[in-house]
Amino acid sequence: IDYLLPGIVVLAIGFGASQTGVAIAEDLASGMIDRFRSLPITGTAVLAGRVAADAVRNLGVVVLMAGAGSAIGFRFHAGPGAALAAAALAVAVGTVFSWLNMLLGLLVRNPEAAGLAGLFPIIILTFTSSTLVPVATMPGWLQAFARANPVTGMAGALRALCVGGPTARPVIETLAWLAGILAVTIPAAISRYRHATTA
Repeated sequence: IDYLLPGIVVLAIGFGASQTGVAIAEDLASGMIDRFRSLPITGTAVLAGRVAADAVRNLGVVVLMAGAGSAIGFRFHAGPGAALAAAALAVAVGTVFSWLNMLLGLLVRNPEAAGLAGLFPIIILTFTSSTLVPVATMPGWLQAFARANPVTGMAGALRALCVGGPTARPVIETLAWLAGILAVTIPAAISRYRHATTA
């Protein structure tokens, strides 16, 4: 359970983030975005508000899963500070997934297609990573991909914060991945939002 729960947290947050793309696509299709444009708010605030709401939901998911996990034997072995850092990192991972799915929803502009577009990369990345099984147990050809997979790093960083052991390298590598993905997806989502609302 100590190995599995951090990976399941990443999996649950990744699957939940696909709803961000669905929601923004529904808002575009239903005319909700047009109503927002009539208000004295910026387009960036609309996107950031959606992601902030998802972050609150993700925090709830982390708390719920930690509670359910503790009921069946999961424990934070690295202390309360590391437990809080693990929760913060999980929410940060969810925030990155939300921005990525926001961009996908703005690109496809169809709720059903946005849901599929958001789930497809999460399914591939999580099930070819160490979320559920150690990389060493995978076939040799898959191990190289799993080690380079950013989701492996995310799950590993959460495990290090929950279980203990060396944490600096996995956490720093994960933060670098998250920052790199955000550096691409936030400007792209804002640009796509402006294009979608002026077309």
